[in-house]
Amino acid sequence: MTKKDYKTLELDSKYIPKKNEEYMSNQQKAYFYRLLSDQRDELVASMDNVMQAVNLGRKNNSAGVGDDADSSNFDIEADIQLRLHERSFNLLKKIDLALERMEKGTFGYSVISGEEIGIRRMLARPLATLTLEEQEEVEKKEK
Repeated sequence: MTKKDYKTLELDSKYIPKKNEEYMSNQQKAYFYRLLSDQRDELVASMDNVMQAVNLGRKNNSAGVGDDADSSNFDIEADIQLRLHERSFNLLKKIDLALERMEKGTFGYSVISGEEIGIRRMLARPLATLTLEEQEEVEKKEK
């Protein structure tokens, strides 16, 4: 099997990775690949919709549609939408990095120690890059 088989591997729709399976087997990689790819596609579509709404609002605002209160409300709403867009963009970057790690064969392993992150943690947080212990240590240092 090649390294990229996980991209085309057919999985049962009810499949969920289990602790007793080979860690980051093609089956597990296929599960996470689909999960992250689907999340990425949803994010991209959502971000496009947000930008279309903001641009339409800007067009209406600059065309003089509505009164001063409408204009003020638009500015507030646009600011909120743009902040959400920025958060989505940051999440998109994390997903892309996870997919890149999958391609390199390092997905599911700590970026610090190279140790297995563990299937339970990966199921809870597919974008995890550290073991639970390492993450706790990082958080202690940040305090």
